[in-house]
Amino acid sequence: MPFFTLCLLLAQSAAPSAEAPTRPPNIVLILADDLGYGELGCYGQKKIRTPHVDRLAAEGMRFTQYYSGAPVCAPARCVLLTGKHLPEAQIRDNRDAQEGAQEQEGQWPLRAGTVTLASRLHEAGYATGGFGKWGLGNATNSGYPCALGFDTFYGYYCQRVAHSYFPPYLNHNDRREVLNQPPVPGHFQVPTAARTAPVDYARFQGRIYAPDRILEEALQFVREHREGPFFLYLPFVEPHVAMQPPPASVAKYPEAWDSEPYLGDKGYTPHPRPHAGYAAMISDLDAHVGAVMAELQALGIDQNTLVLFTSDNGPTHDVGGVDTQFFDSTAGLRGRKGSVFEGGLRVPLIARWPGHIAAGSVCPRSSGFPDLMPTLCEIAGQAVPEQADGESLVACLLQNASGPRHAPLLWEFHGYGGQQAVLFPNNWKAIRRGLRQGGDAWMLFNLNNDPTESHDLAAEHPEQVNAAQELMARTRTVEPDFPLPVLDADH
Repeated sequence: MPFFTLCLLLAQSAAPSAEAPTRPPNIVLILADDLGYGELGCYGQKKIRTPHVDRLAAEGMRFTQYYSGAPVCAPARCVLLTGKHLPEAQIRDNRDAQEGAQEQEGQWPLRAGTVTLASRLHEAGYATGGFGKWGLGNATNSGYPCALGFDTFYGYYCQRVAHSYFPPYLNHNDRREVLNQPPVPGHFQVPTAARTAPVDYARFQGRIYAPDRILEEALQFVREHREGPFFLYLPFVEPHVAMQPPPASVAKYPEAWDSEPYLGDKGYTPHPRPHAGYAAMISDLDAHVGAVMAELQALGIDQNTLVLFTSDNGPTHDVGGVDTQFFDSTAGLRGRKGSVFEGGLRVPLIARWPGHIAAGSVCPRSSGFPDLMPTLCEIAGQAVPEQADGESLVACLLQNASGPRHAPLLWEFHGYGGQQAVLFPNNWKAIRRGLRQGGDAWMLFNLNNDPTESHDLAAEHPEQVNAAQELMARTRTVEPDFPLPVLDADH
């Protein structure tokens, strides 16, 4: 859509006193890491305090059926940035890099020349910056973000390095910035023989907390490009374990929550108060969102900035001291991270743009990561790439038009045994698992009256199952870097 046409649409959808913008809006895309659908106050969370994100929802639009591109980090980010749904994506599982230097740092890279959200917005005149966790390559290979549309990147290239919030270094474009040397183990020492022994929080003193540095660099980017337009991509690392939140944040939650420390028996690092520690990580993430919004407001640019907040997948499957049942992290949905059930894929999405998106509005339309490419290209006045699979959400955002989508949402995840899922516009959802072992039978659920996916209706509706199987066979491509032999043999 040409930008002048979009301006007319904006003017019609805005409040009477609002004027159509003289330039495209700034865009801030915040991506939480392993944040569950039910872990925000505005999505029903009762224990964890998230006032800044809740305010975003109160001042904007909250989506109630929004989906990640994949149930784990790297492929979800691939779908988010390329607009390709998972059965045609370059990256379909977490996989460490096999090329480049730096001790093979980073995950499997995007290919050279890949069209990304950043590259499309850069072509539209946006300054582009990424701050947080990348997970799609590094500075020595084709997945270098500064070769894929970003003017600058600061943070973690490697997901494994991001398992510490006190890493020895962070990446700034093609160099490393030393933070904590010598390398910090980054965990509490909780003696197994003295389970209630006090922990020395003083070990944090003098150490640099990576999320703070990432936020600092992101705010500097905003200040430098305040005249806009800019695209700020913020893939924050919270609340992915290891559990290492600031002690002051932990202290805000009740001591009664935790009768025993987490000793590291389910991976990652120990923590003396795991329930309070996990809540603190999400509250710290919320505080970072508040800092970004405060900076936009202080610079007088928040009125012409579209802010989007979402998560890369559902909550972790109770490793690293996390207890998703205690917090009802999926709001009752089935599955966790790594699963194509709702709990692994359904995530929050909040959109705020004063004068254009109605405050306190709700969108029930099924939508997902592939939809961001056409949406943001349209808002920026840029042509949508031909290979993009999603559907624009502009009418939903600006006119609260929440009719059903036209095409299904699709997933083909190669991890956790191999899984496929199809969500049809009528909210029938088909799932197949165990594809590395030949494939389990399809399951079928009607999310309209069974959002918890409790009743398998495959035997009663074989025509819907056949439609899902035929659609996946027709749509998916063979990806040599992520083979799935049981399916690839038919192509």
